Amino acid sequence: MEIVVYERDQDISYSGCGLPYFIGGQVSDADMLHPRDPKWFADRYNIDIRTRHEVTGVDHEARTVSVRNLASGAQFTDSYDTLVLATGARSIIPPLPGVDLPGVFALRNVRDALAIHAWLDTRRPGQAVVVGSGFIGLEVVEQLVERGIAVTLVERLPQVLPALDADMAFRVEEALLKHGVDVRVGATVTAVDGTDAVACVTLDSGEQVDAGLVILAVGVRPNVELARQLGAELGPSGAIQVDASMRTSVPDVFAVGDCAESFSVITGGSLWRPLGSTANKMGRIAGEVISGGTLEHRGILGTGILRVFDQGVAYTGLTEAEARAQGFDTVVVHNLKPAHAAYLDGPQLVIKAVADRATGRLLGAQAIGPEGADKRIDVLATAITFGARAEDLFHLDLAYSPPFATTKDPVHYTGMALDTAIRGRAPLVTPAELDALLAAGEPVQIVDVRSAKDYAKSHVPGAVHLPLKELRRRLAELDPARPTVAYCNSGVSGNAGQNVLLAYGFADVANLSGGNNNYQTHRRERRAHKALSGKDQL
Repeated sequence: MEIVVYERDQDISYSGCGLPYFIGGQVSDADMLHPRDPKWFADRYNIDIRTRHEVTGVDHEARTVSVRNLASGAQFTDSYDTLVLATGARSIIPPLPGVDLPGVFALRNVRDALAIHAWLDTRRPGQAVVVGSGFIGLEVVEQLVERGIAVTLVERLPQVLPALDADMAFRVEEALLKHGVDVRVGATVTAVDGTDAVACVTLDSGEQVDAGLVILAVGVRPNVELARQLGAELGPSGAIQVDASMRTSVPDVFAVGDCAESFSVITGGSLWRPLGSTANKMGRIAGEVISGGTLEHRGILGTGILRVFDQGVAYTGLTEAEARAQGFDTVVVHNLKPAHAAYLDGPQLVIKAVADRATGRLLGAQAIGPEGADKRIDVLATAITFGARAEDLFHLDLAYSPPFATTKDPVHYTGMALDTAIRGRAPLVTPAELDALLAAGEPVQIVDVRSAKDYAKSHVPGAVHLPLKELRRRLAELDPARPTVAYCNSGVSGNAGQNVLLAYGFADVANLSGGNNNYQTHRRERRAHKALSGKDQL
């Protein structure tokens, strides 16, 4: 085949995900992020790649594209039999006063990264503002802090990292605060101020925040101008609608990567997640089909992972909020376990998992911790892809050795807790659900089965302290007719207390998901939300 690629940028085949680490200095040379140039592809694969060439129009009836050479200004047409749109996405630049000032950047390609790197080296700003707390925003925040720059993170939503449920996102916010980041959620930048260069930003509260550098990371939109011109159908997300072979609605026109829409493995509905992993799959499928193959796209879960200082943050499938919005009757567990054997100082890993009560099917998971989030989210993503139910997780034959895991892995525990809750043997209640019950005046009695030392440190308000070893002989202190919630530090002993109460005739007993540790994080989140909104949430 004769293959011609037109690229209006200067660089090809670069790692967009690596750009923040070049800014921070972990990648010493930008060339490491784009090691293959047009000559490499021409020599090895006979592919004609023409950079700094922009396709300005398409005439599908004539099977031609109009091209402008951005270096010379020359314009010409080229013909095709098959057209592939891999036009990607573009950064959203909010229409703010002062957004064009020197020192204000978006980060989408290698040229952007080089410009930011040069600004840092020449101007040496002491303070920076990052607008937006998605992947790129958080990774840039981390790298700027590593360079010794004071960073203010501004996010218009009431939580960072909108891809997570709020209760898990708050753990990310605490990690940012721990490392000195000034986090402003529920805030909006209304103007960028400065004379010859950026000096500060103005927030919707009227406050001005000093900044010698501003990074706009508010998101991206699919680049679909050529697709619109062709009359290709767009999906609900605004990206190009394609079938399983990456074909658009226009004959002999394909679309791949960030400009193309995918679909959910779980619901079958449209799903747009502009990730490099998905783009690579789409490209391979289109190339296979164009050259006579039958490979098909099987959908995505939207699996993602990033590092926020010392924490790995990962997610896959539906969040609790998304699952409920899709009409699922959700069962939720917060699983707090060491990533590997505790006697080898295994750090805590938090897994939140969501399942469908009616079918037991696993719907989604989120994992946060300094170790092991990547491994567990990939296991869970694989399980969800193949339609696993919660009960199936316990039966997975996972690798175990004390430096790497626990004998019952956190994935096993996640499945066990979800399965017993789904079957009604050991119901779970989340901290938010418990607060809602109490706020509604439900006569819930709360039983803390931990030691006196742990109880004294912190406990759920209104909890009765009945240590597990004393629970059986002190049952008379509880009312078996009232709904009861038992809890420990993280869930295991709470489940044991729950089993004791159920065995002795208590009809309605739930275990607090994630125990007191999770509840106290929930209370900190509610206090933060109260301070943000000015409303009493507790």
